[in-house]
Amino acid sequence: MLKGIDPFLNPELLQVLAAMGHGDEIVLVDANFPAESVARETVHGLAIRIDCSVPRAVEAVLTLLPIDNFEPGAVRCMEVVGDPQAVPEVVAEASLFFAAEGADITGVPRFDFYDEAKRAYAIVQTAERRLYGNFIIRKGVISPPDRTA
Repeated sequence: MLKGIDPFLNPELLQVLAAMGHGDEIVLVDANFPAESVARETVHGLAIRIDCSVPRAVEAVLTLLPIDNFEPGAVRCMEVVGDPQAVPEVVAEASLFFAAEGADITGVPRFDFYDEAKRAYAIVQTAERRLYGNFIIRKGVISPPDRTA
């Protein structure tokens, strides 16, 4: 345990978040997502596991990770197959954390989501059992301190 660090941010996840650069992407997924096979194609190469819901994982990750606000599509979720306009409960719940960071969520069809996830830096699989709890988040920058003060 460390002071000021969310307890769900385990050592492996902390290392990945610190190693990612501007524009790198992390994927937070539900328990049904094919995390191991997709993760093999990512930069990190292995799925990271955390024992919490997807919204709780989003909350924890966003305590440290800035979201890229330079271009649209910085946060993407998997669309519901057959109903791309649907907003699953898990997506609605997590969207509150993204909205607090000024980020909108863009939907991506299922198989396109898998392809995009393979190009990410890392995959983080949660214990989320609700369907469609899958997000890709693009890392932004932390601005330098204001030197005028």
